[in-house]
Amino acid sequence: MSTTPLAAVLPGTAATDYARYMRTDVLLSLQRSTTEGAHPDELLFQVVHQSSELWFKLIYDELARALDHIADDHPGAAELLVQRAAQSLRLVTHQLGILRHLHPMQFASFRGELGNGSGFESPGWKLLRQATTELDIAVSRLLASLDLTPIDLYRGQPSDPLYRLAEALVSLDEQIALWRTQHYSIATRIIGHGVLGTRNTPVDSLSRLISHRCFPTLWEARTELTESSARGRQSRQAQQ
Repeated sequence: MSTTPLAAVLPGTAATDYARYMRTDVLLSLQRSTTEGAHPDELLFQVVHQSSELWFKLIYDELARALDHIADDHPGAAELLVQRAAQSLRLVTHQLGILRHLHPMQFASFRGELGNGSGFESPGWKLLRQATTELDIAVSRLLASLDLTPIDLYRGQPSDPLYRLAEALVSLDEQIALWRTQHYSIATRIIGHGVLGTRNTPVDSLSRLISHRCFPTLWEARTELTESSARGRQSRQAQQ
């Protein structure tokens, strides 16, 4: 088998079509070089965060398309995209784990290079939060137009496309909480508890965000169903 590369035919200056299509020359030039950096582990830190931004870009695109499907009354198509977004966020969360191998003193040696930069300023994370807010509104409006509540959904059939969409949103919400948990765990492992982040925000404030829910009515429906079942059981016992 010949190993001679085929001639590049796509527009661009890179040697191969792969490099031209993937724009690897630009992509791989975005990290600080070893001569620029204060410590070699800056490359690890930047690669993790830059790749996260790429994943967030994909996640937002998936959720924006899901919103379009909901607007067109295609909950089944929306569910598939929300599930893909949740799976993508799971991968983002998993890759954060490598930062546990970043020694606290090594991070301290280049922390000042971040200036006032903070994960709170992540454009991808902001877009994800925006998309979840819009999804929560869109689903609530869709249910209202059908004279349904989240409790009605959960009393229905799991095969119902609307039920499956609701469960996909819950999966996404769970994954957001897991991302926040991982983020908080790694931040405190590297810089400790009771300290200030780069924007003078207490790092422990991250822990308060873990319990936040993007789709609260879907969680409240579970609580109501559980409590309703308990009340029914107590009523039957009282009548015996």
